[in-house]
Amino acid sequence: MARVIQGKHDVVRTVVTVLLAQGHLLVEDVPGVGKTMLAKALGRSIDCTVQRIQFTPDLLPSDVTGVSVFNQDARTFEFRPGAVFANIVVGDEINRASPKTQSALLEAMAEGQVTVDGTTYRLEEPFMVMATQNPIEMEGTYPLPEAQRDRFMARIEVGYPDPAAELEMIGAHSERDPLSELQPVTDAVTVARLVQAVRRLHASPAVLQYVVDLATASRRHPRLRLGISPRAALHLVRAARAHAALAGRGHVLPDDIQRLAVPVLAHRVILSSDAQLAHETADEVIADILAGVPVPAGVR
Repeated sequence: MARVIQGKHDVVRTVVTVLLAQGHLLVEDVPGVGKTMLAKALGRSIDCTVQRIQFTPDLLPSDVTGVSVFNQDARTFEFRPGAVFANIVVGDEINRASPKTQSALLEAMAEGQVTVDGTTYRLEEPFMVMATQNPIEMEGTYPLPEAQRDRFMARIEVGYPDPAAELEMIGAHSERDPLSELQPVTDAVTVARLVQAVRRLHASPAVLQYVVDLATASRRHPRLRLGISPRAALHLVRAARAHAALAGRGHVLPDDIQRLAVPVLAHRVILSSDAQLAHETADEVIADILAGVPVPAGVR
């Protein structure tokens, strides 16, 4: 993936962390920084099924989940799967679709299944939604409700590359398409086994209590109108397990929690009116909470 997205090692590492933690990722940034390219690079790196959905105002929920079609010959209804039936689902500009279409992803993201006409269909594992949205052009868009933002394990910003990486990117992309040369380095079965191994990684009671203390502090913070949900605390622990595994450790440290706190928690909280008037950001408030909660010592 780093061959396609130059100079963004931390971004690529976060994407892989969310994949191994069996979560979903929201990529939010200005146009042209490689949001969709990042999602495509992940899909090309794994030998699995990949579907891309271009979210538009006229996109229907059945386009995402699938639809039952009547077969004249057999005199029965046949289910035709939608684009969500893939291991990696790339949702491009998700906030351009109507709330009804956006909500078609909720069951799939939360439970790994789709229910159509009273019948439930399981999705293949691993299953990951990588959605992108542009926070600048807000005309004709539908902001994601808090219930849906909470389904995303992490939110990241790709950001502008540094001059050296941008120079390398311009030279590489002008001569060829690095994405077309990307070869899979693993497959869906291996990733599914890695996901199960990550879930069994050791997290001590002290680390778990540290996460609960962070959640409690967020719910009492004067700058927040909505604190961290229990699902957010669970996602933070799962992401920390994956982060520790990528570091070659068999246990979670408080450093893993702190490293992932902003991308996992910041998009789930709602600032108070005073914080908005003071032009504070959710990232700054999460950093303030991290500074105020004691870190457990000697954790292993």
